[in-house]
Amino acid sequence: MKPGKTGIARIIDAGGYSWLGLKAAYQHEAAFRQELLLTIILLPMAIWLGESGLESALMIGSLFVVLIAEILNSAIEAVVDRFGPEQHELAGRAKDMGSAAVFLALANVVIVWILVLVF
Repeated sequence: MKPGKTGIARIIDAGGYSWLGLKAAYQHEAAFRQELLLTIILLPMAIWLGESGLESALMIGSLFVVLIAEILNSAIEAVVDRFGPEQHELAGRAKDMGSAAVFLALANVVIVWILVLVF
């Protein structure tokens, strides 16, 4: 076990690091800002259009999955870019897979919303 803070101090530090991550995503990633705007617009609609708490939760949850996938994709890209601009097959694969995760998360939003609202 590595030394460091424990208990509530560790939880407070973790919250601070999470806030810094959200702030960095907003400041440096246009895609995150666009997806956040989409979430801000669709979240009230999910609450209004959902006929139950479960339906609203499914629609809202699908939006948060997109934000999570985008942050993870951005983290992958940052780590890959940290090691230099040269092309490498594995670096390209990592970036493509991160992008695919975001695509699947967006497809999930479409599927969940259609299933909830149409069926």
